[in-house]
Amino acid sequence: MKTLATTLAVSVALVAVALAATLTPAHAQTNFQNETIEWIIPFSEGGGSDKWARFYAPLLAAELPGNPTVVVRNIPGAGSTKGANHFAQRVKPDGLTILGTSGSTQFPYLLDDPRVEYEYRDWNVVLASATGGIAYLPKDLGDKWNQDKTSILGENFIYGSQGATRLDLVPLLAWELLGLKVDPVFGIKGRGDGRLMFERGEANIDYQTSSAYLANVTPLVEAGQAVPMMTWGSLDNAGNIVRDPTFPDIPTFKEVYAEVHGREPSGAAWEAWKAFFIAGFPAQKMVFLPEGASAELVKTYSDAFAAAIARPEFPEASRKRLGIYPQATGQKAETFKKLGTEVNPAATAWIKNWLMERYNVEL
Repeated sequence: MKTLATTLAVSVALVAVALAATLTPAHAQTNFQNETIEWIIPFSEGGGSDKWARFYAPLLAAELPGNPTVVVRNIPGAGSTKGANHFAQRVKPDGLTILGTSGSTQFPYLLDDPRVEYEYRDWNVVLASATGGIAYLPKDLGDKWNQDKTSILGENFIYGSQGATRLDLVPLLAWELLGLKVDPVFGIKGRGDGRLMFERGEANIDYQTSSAYLANVTPLVEAGQAVPMMTWGSLDNAGNIVRDPTFPDIPTFKEVYAEVHGREPSGAAWEAWKAFFIAGFPAQKMVFLPEGASAELVKTYSDAFAAAIARPEFPEASRKRLGIYPQATGQKAETFKKLGTEVNPAATAWIKNWLMERYNVEL
């Protein structure tokens, strides 16, 4: 009997060790002590996505278990598809690498760009941030614009663009619908580079997402070097385009269109613009874990971002850095993801035809 008891005790001990070994990795996934989290941003430094990630990075580090270091790594190129492809193909689902995307990553996906080697449906969203977009002009043209918006329709505009299939298609189509003659210089790696072209006088029209505008363009406006032109607007609860809550004194594109043309926008071009505006801005920036990440890991990140958003100081800090926009985690983030990665096929077909006719871009 003593031998049998000893044998049973040893067996129980071995089972306990085996169970502990099985459970340890799951717990280790939620403890990032002494780890470094790499946050990939597929754009150059200085743009809206870069500003957004660098705002959130220390908050995420403070809320993740173990308080790891969170570093932002910029991988620009190919209109953000280079960095997104890298994330899809090379990143392990261990929670040590996350990806931040924007509308410029979503649009190539929506338009079947051949450079896209990623699938949004495979990724796990843990944060979704809405944002706005603001177009602006140099002072001389801005003064004319404010006096009479039709007075600059004959001007030749130069715009630094990442590409017509990126988020830039929203301003490019908006300006065309207004009747402005805008020639894009394609190939810049981020909106920060476009702003620098504007500051150097190499471009005379530009737009930035809200975080970059607040940080980098507002000082130009205050110094009298730039004049806000319009925002793309925001969506109310009924899905109507209304004034951007961060810039309530700046008219929307929809308002400007009505002023220039004497009628409300309508028709296939307007519906296509609105569809891609919704895909690009109300669901503009998202954070993902790669395919294969565990449910526990997804929850850990979602909870960390939710805790960051719930901090007492967050509303004021985000207002100054990001603007006044929804920040979503959990199921709300999934809704944002759907909004940003699914577009009416008729709108997509119209945009593809426009890209071919206007820029000779065939997809």
